[in-house]
Amino acid sequence: MTGVTGRRRRRARVVAVAAAVATIGAAVAVATGFGWPESENADPTRGGLPPATAEVTRQTIVETRTESGELGYGDPIKVYGRLPGTVTALPAVGAKLDRGQVLYRVNDTPVVLLQGTIPAYRTLSTGVRGADVKQFEKNLHALGYRGFTVDETYSSSTASAVRKWQGDLGLRRTGTVESGRVAYATGAVRVDSLTAAVGEASQPGQAVLAYTGTTQVVTVELEMSDQRLARKGVGVEVTLPDGKAVPGKVSRILTTITPAEGQNAAKTTLRVTVSVDDQQALAALAQATVTVGFTAARQENVLTVPVAALLALAEGGYGLQVVEESATRIIAVQTGLFAGGRVEVSGSELTEGMTVGMPA
Repeated sequence: MTGVTGRRRRRARVVAVAAAVATIGAAVAVATGFGWPESENADPTRGGLPPATAEVTRQTIVETRTESGELGYGDPIKVYGRLPGTVTALPAVGAKLDRGQVLYRVNDTPVVLLQGTIPAYRTLSTGVRGADVKQFEKNLHALGYRGFTVDETYSSSTASAVRKWQGDLGLRRTGTVESGRVAYATGAVRVDSLTAAVGEASQPGQAVLAYTGTTQVVTVELEMSDQRLARKGVGVEVTLPDGKAVPGKVSRILTTITPAEGQNAAKTTLRVTVSVDDQQALAALAQATVTVGFTAARQENVLTVPVAALLALAEGGYGLQVVEESATRIIAVQTGLFAGGRVEVSGSELTEGMTVGMPA
């Protein structure tokens, strides 16, 4: 899907790697200044004990990224008229409508909202077959009109039920559903904006209004390079303006393209929709800027130490100063994920529960 967005986003990122690099540099400087041994082959009794220690622990380590998001009702969807005539009634902006209710009126006759994913694209009458017939019959049955089989055939029994439905709506009892008499949405809707006005001519193909869903969601724009963060169904944490954090889940991902304009080249981004189950927590906020915490990386059941415990070895790579009673020695380690001030470490000599040195 293609969309156009011109606003600049302010993003806040919590990326442990950047902090880790600075800390490593400080650790190296401290190690050199105190004369700590620079390789695992050095004399373990040389110099004194480190000013502080930490323990090697086994845990889950998670790198998080925080992005700015907008709380609202999601992207609006336009409703295009199919009936010729004059627009005689429109809903109020913000009105919430469900299956079977009148979306708007043309020539004082209703256009009815139903639920489904197949757009109403043809007249339905006796003998017509197809998936759109079954979709319509499901709605008719859900509204309480019975006496027909819900299938892909528009039968004479379907037409009889339609005549009852038409009579209740104040329409002529034809038993035929003309194109444009119904409009489909995937669920209940909230009127977002009006394109037409009462008294204007209604032309087939003309936008009448736009709607959204009735539940509030958060939308976040991500760079294409950050698509690893946006996986459908993945949990996130949404922090509201008052500081309250509520759980959310990635429910939709769209690729959007901003066309080139002037000196600005075309840009492709990801528009991520986050659903929030606790709608009560959002009730007081019609629209707001929030922050969304994504899990950038996660390592389960790994050995970790504080980032500041790492030492740069003269022969390359990193090591740890292991404290054993009144003596110390240096062991080489391999580093993995940096997050939350800790780093994943591994090595043949490394074990859980070891005590390692820390700079002052």
